Amino acid sequence: MTTPSESADRHPLWAIHRHLAERHVWTDLTHAFHPGQPHFPAFPDEERSQVFDVGQDGFTVHRHTIVGQWGTHVDPPSHFVEGARTLDEVPVEQMILPLVVLDISHRVAGDPDAVPTLDDVAAWEQRNGSVPAGSFVALRTDWWKRWPDAAAMENRDADGVSHAPGWSREVVEHLVAAGVTALGHEQTDTDAGRSTSAGDYDLELLWLQNDRWQIELMARLDEVPEVGALIVASWPKPLGGSGFPARVVAIHPAEPEPADPPRWA
Repeated sequence: MTTPSESADRHPLWAIHRHLAERHVWTDLTHAFHPGQPHFPAFPDEERSQVFDVGQDGFTVHRHTIVGQWGTHVDPPSHFVEGARTLDEVPVEQMILPLVVLDISHRVAGDPDAVPTLDDVAAWEQRNGSVPAGSFVALRTDWWKRWPDAAAMENRDADGVSHAPGWSREVVEHLVAAGVTALGHEQTDTDAGRSTSAGDYDLELLWLQNDRWQIELMARLDEVPEVGALIVASWPKPLGGSGFPARVVAIHPAEPEPADPPRWA
């Protein structure tokens, strides 16, 4: 009889899984959703009811009434673009990607309206090499730490203008040109709060109309290295779906990776 270790060594994918399980950290980048949580102001709150109870019926079932863009969620191109790809048309090959973390949290701490610049991208690339095509680029702002305080997430001034970070046009255009597959962020919207307060969602439109998808309201990007991690993003498969809550996980080394990663026959 072979041991689990010997069985894994005979099957390359099992060996990779054992390596990931033994030598890597798995960080959940997902908020647990619930009624009353922060959300886009125009959306209704979640309604949740219990249909069956394990004490009375032998099993528990809940009914959830939510919009697709609820909690940590995925936006496919069809969210903003008529006739574009829907959730069921995003290939599963795109659900595991190299993860790039672009960190502007130090600037956001002093200026909640901060957005990334091409200098931030250039600095990342000077340290790590070019942002790879086919990757997932996440914007770290540490805004997730305000969850689940809706007022803190919106951060509105006396005039009702939201002061929250977002992406910038120059960086989004750069990521499109670089062939990045998906992006993500910790705040509610792709566009910064001052833009969304004026009804301007041009950066989200720019990204989605280029046949990309995104994850919004991510968490714990401060626990993930800026380079070298994988992201696993998964969601249900509603036919024609324009958005849905997602479960997002980063897999990253517990210790620095060796120069030559392990190979499996």
